[in-house]
Amino acid sequence: MRLPFNVSTIAQAAACAALADEAFLRRSHALNRAGLRELDAGLRGMGLETVPSFANFLLVRVGPAARAYRELLARGVIVRPVGSYDLPDWLRVTVGLPQENERFLKALPAALAAAQAAGA
Repeated sequence: MRLPFNVSTIAQAAACAALADEAFLRRSHALNRAGLRELDAGLRGMGLETVPSFANFLLVRVGPAARAYRELLARGVIVRPVGSYDLPDWLRVTVGLPQENERFLKALPAALAAAQAAGA
């Protein structure tokens, strides 16, 4: 039996090395903060509600999230619906690299339109 997000010994050693690299940590933190701001601004610009975040992800209310999730997945964008947390209208969006965040923000309007049409 394994945990759902199993981590190998080599990956654990790499994580420990990364945590000891203060310059890497500062760059990663800055990249994450910038990504959060970019995603939040883009989503709010679409008129969507977000939850303020200090993590490497944010929550966005999109309506029936399971449909939006499937539409985004069909477009090659992976997010997570959080219906199992009693949030059926919300998606969890992880901060990615700038080009990944941009891809998500560009794919979202069409995915939401298709999700809405599928539910009508």
